[in-house]
Amino acid sequence: MSEAPQTWTIDDKEYNVDDLSEVAKNHIVNIRVVDQEVAGLQQKLAIMQTARNAYANALKAEISE
Repeated sequence: MSEAPQTWTIDDKEYNVDDLSEVAKNHIVNIRVVDQEVAGLQQKLAIMQTARNAYANALKAEISE
């Protein structure tokens, strides 16, 4: 069973990754790494926002006593 060629879309144009230069392939790898890092940072930000809200709620409860 053969695997379909992997493609990359830029400006609504689809490119077969196997047909791209090594430099272009390296750029794709770098984009993927950055995308993963951004996703991780977004997850960390969500955790920090949740923690901040919890601290703010604890502060409100402490002050209102």
